[in-house]
Amino acid sequence: MNNLGFKEVHEEEKSRLVGNVFSSVASSYDLMNDIMSVGLHRLWKDRLVSKLNPFPGMKHLDVAGGTGDVAFRILETLNSVKRRATQDVLEDNLHEETQIIICDINPNMLNVGKKRAMERGLGEDKSLVWVEGDAEALKFKDNSLDGYTIAFGIRNVTHIEKVLAEAYRVLKRGGRFLCLELSHVEVPVFKELYDYYSFSVIPAMGELVAGDRNSYQYLVESIRRFPSQETFASMIAAAGFQKVEYENLVGGVVAIHSGLKV
Repeated sequence: MNNLGFKEVHEEEKSRLVGNVFSSVASSYDLMNDIMSVGLHRLWKDRLVSKLNPFPGMKHLDVAGGTGDVAFRILETLNSVKRRATQDVLEDNLHEETQIIICDINPNMLNVGKKRAMERGLGEDKSLVWVEGDAEALKFKDNSLDGYTIAFGIRNVTHIEKVLAEAYRVLKRGGRFLCLELSHVEVPVFKELYDYYSFSVIPAMGELVAGDRNSYQYLVESIRRFPSQETFASMIAAAGFQKVEYENLVGGVVAIHSGLKV
């Protein structure tokens, strides 16, 4: 059995049910993120990308990133590096080789990302590669990627250990694993306020904005089911990563975990 929010479901059923949740919320996902986090998710993703420290010519994989939020930030960072560069020709060559692969199991989320790329004038950008794929069984070669990010996605998978093993497999030596995820608040008074907001306010917002209370109820419950910061760090280390650490943001509402393949 596996967890779907607070419900117990069969493993083979979880991926289908989670798929239904994200198909349901795809079109309003970014708007709801803005409303639920009061816009803070933008700063959290900025922090994630700054920790990645992208470089021109890198091959990077962003998993569960269908709407393109993280990928666009990586590309913007690389473009700012390119603009600052004095060796324009060399930088142009490096930029041509850059690949930011957006991998998501849900085609509806990918379609939202592709549409957003077009709106940003990035529809023809060869650096962005959109792939429908499963984080537990990636279709990439061993030791082939420089970086791996997953933002607000790993708590929705069926087997976290498989996702971590796959991340380790596809990264080159020296490659960085970075995970941004809603996590656990331990400060008592803040925790009570956060719990009230999560269980009372967010599902109501989901109903009001997206017409879908149940999906947002699941999202809240899935956060509480996710391992604590320390437990998740030990899982990352068990997958083979070195220099595993995490940074709590907003008192543990979210955490950024990182590891290095050496």
